[in-house]
Amino acid sequence: MIAALLAQIGLPLLMKAVGSGLDHIDNPIAKTAAEGLKQMGEAVTKGDVTPAQIAEANRHTERMAELELTRDAKVLATVNRTIRAEVQSEDAFVRRWRPSFGYAVALTWIMTMGSIAAAIILTPLQAPAIIAALVNTSPIWGIALGVLGVSVVKRSADKKLG
Repeated sequence: MIAALLAQIGLPLLMKAVGSGLDHIDNPIAKTAAEGLKQMGEAVTKGDVTPAQIAEANRHTERMAELELTRDAKVLATVNRTIRAEVQSEDAFVRRWRPSFGYAVALTWIMTMGSIAAAIILTPLQAPAIIAALVNTSPIWGIALGVLGVSVVKRSADKKLG
């Protein structure tokens, strides 16, 4: 009953909405997906796709989501074990690697920005080249600051739990 109702109303409506959104993206893959969803919606509306087939697709989707959640839970359990091992370690550096990394990144950032500011002030004609060179360092800073951000957020969450 519900599958039949979903097949007649819900699924075509969802496919129409998603297809319409994809159709407004200027990309050939999005256009192809939009056309495919339009054709699929028409097939469901005509009854070419049966409620049993929709129920099987839903069952498969639910199983895939369940597997993904199980995998995510295992990953989080591993991360939590690692963090607990860090906290319980007798080695002070292992316990303090996150703050140490934060201090190292902050010190490096201050030194880099101070050096750049001094270089621009002392050689203003070279400022465009200096700034252009700074742009080339953005990937490494993005990684370092990303790791630092994750560490800070994770440590904040650990403190809330503790």
